Amino acid sequence: MSVHKEVKKITTNTLLKMKAAGEKISMITAYDYSFARLFDEAGIDVILVGDSASNVMAGHETTVPITLDQMIYHAQCVVRGIDRSLVVVDLPFGSYQSNSDIALASAIRIMKESGAHSIKLEGGSEVVESIQRIVSAGIPVMGHLGLTPQSIYKFGTYNVRAKENEEAEKLRKDAKLLEEAGCYAIVLEKIPAVLAAEVSQSLSIPTIGIGAGAGCDGQVLVMHDMLGINNTFKPRFLRQYLNLQEQIQGAVGQYIKDVKSGDFPSEKESY
Repeated sequence: MSVHKEVKKITTNTLLKMKAAGEKISMITAYDYSFARLFDEAGIDVILVGDSASNVMAGHETTVPITLDQMIYHAQCVVRGIDRSLVVVDLPFGSYQSNSDIALASAIRIMKESGAHSIKLEGGSEVVESIQRIVSAGIPVMGHLGLTPQSIYKFGTYNVRAKENEEAEKLRKDAKLLEEAGCYAIVLEKIPAVLAAEVSQSLSIPTIGIGAGAGCDGQVLVMHDMLGINNTFKPRFLRQYLNLQEQIQGAVGQYIKDVKSGDFPSEKESY
């Protein structure tokens, strides 16, 4: 029997046990009650309340504009919808980079006001002090290395990271630093699969990949991408499981026709 089936609630310790048992971790983003409930009932291990809400929920070009208050709101909605999954919330840009005092205060706000189980933040050696302080306060932290979308204006591109030796070596060192600082897991985004597998094997904590190959201990996708709600974004790493954009537009189109023609509501749909 898998670790996944033995537990009633997924915790950070469950993820460590899953890695030790060689069982892959499934993670998906969610931003509201209804989808969180569906994903939880489907058996997803981890729900990430991602700052990708800035893109897919608010329509911004990057993740930079979303605020801490907005992330807390989305997290509150998600937490109300789950019974079993572990809920992780992104610390948004500007809520932790300046110093560890602000980082800790932001993490405490998310935990107290949303009821989530963990926070996630981007970066390596530059955020280690913040991670240590947050973990010391009793808040579980998931790290994030590789392509870090909050730094898009620094990178200037969403291309694969750590292809060159110098950046790859920094990522290896940063992964170890995050583990030593107390992170219970690390997201590896858009890095070469060979490097991701090497890093995953070198750590005792699980890695969650997105565009980082099958050698990670788990995988994460943005719900809007994998469900086909947004068909304009089709990176190489994405596997689309539904085409909801087509289905929703078809359904709404039929509804419009039925209303315009007087077919809806029918006698059976009236009191």
